[in-house]
Amino acid sequence: MDADGIHGQLDTLILATLQRGEAHGYAIIAALKESSGEQLDLPSGTVYPALRRLERAGFVAGKWTQASGRRRRVYAITEAGSAALAKGRADWLALREVMTAVLGT
Repeated sequence: MDADGIHGQLDTLILATLQRGEAHGYAIIAALKESSGEQLDLPSGTVYPALRRLERAGFVAGKWTQASGRRRRVYAITEAGSAALAKGRADWLALREVMTAVLGT
């Protein structure tokens, strides 16, 4: 599944991934791929802009770290991000109910 298939849900998926612990962008991409049973294979050009958007909104906090001689930005979910995740989950459940009602089971 590509980024178009999860339109409107990417932020919630990233926040859910960060709820498990802080991670850098590539690790988030890998975690989404693994936790989705290899269904989500998102390009960095989709995930990194979303991380910057979430950081500007105050939902994640980023910090620069050094690993294997390379700098990378590590992200952690904030309290506001946890609230946004709860809302995203509720919105998804409501949408799932609507889709099931319209499409059938």
